[in-house]
Amino acid sequence: MQFSFYNDVIIGARKEMVDAGYTELKTPEEVDEILGKEGTSLVYINSVCGCAGGIARPSAAYMANYEKKPNHFVTVFAGQDKEATERARTYFKGYAPSSPSFAIIKNGEVKAMVERHEIEGHEPVEVVQKLEKYFDEFL
Repeated sequence: MQFSFYNDVIIGARKEMVDAGYTELKTPEEVDEILGKEGTSLVYINSVCGCAGGIARPSAAYMANYEKKPNHFVTVFAGQDKEATERARTYFKGYAPSSPSFAIIKNGEVKAMVERHEIEGHEPVEVVQKLEKYFDEFL
């Protein structure tokens, strides 16, 4: 019973991001294909963490509708797509692993991060405001 609930949470968290317009990157090769080329990407590190994930996912969904847009909205799932998440984190030089979190990658380099400690205990609007500021600065 517990296992089924956990799987349902994961499926729901994945679906929420795909429905918002994010592309799931499930392999290291998919990560490199998007993050290793020119352009900008918002990378959402998805997580089943209840309180932080419940703030981060709506914030991520909102950003898909912001007036400025990166070339790609992508997501990797920490604890699920482990190799893809590990590869994505190689692009986040100078930042410790954090999930959920957001990274803005431009031409293969991290330009900004919103880490878990900036999500957990905050309102979604506060996370959105940080992301909007970074979008305005780097896109």
